[in-house]
Amino acid sequence: MVSMNATQMQGLIGMLAVLGLLVLMVTPAVIGILHERRVDRQIKEAQNQRSSGRRMARAA
Repeated sequence: MVSMNATQMQGLIGMLAVLGLLVLMVTPAVIGILHERRVDRQIKEAQNQRSSGRRMARAA
């Protein structure tokens, strides 16, 4: 079994703290990107439905 000394423990705690802060800072950006992609997809679907509705109206 490998035991850690105080310096290694402090290094590990520091690394985990940095990773935790990175996750906290990146999470809102990722959520925003996913939201924008969903909105873009909804806009594209609405445009496709609108254009197909115009085609049907012209054919009638």
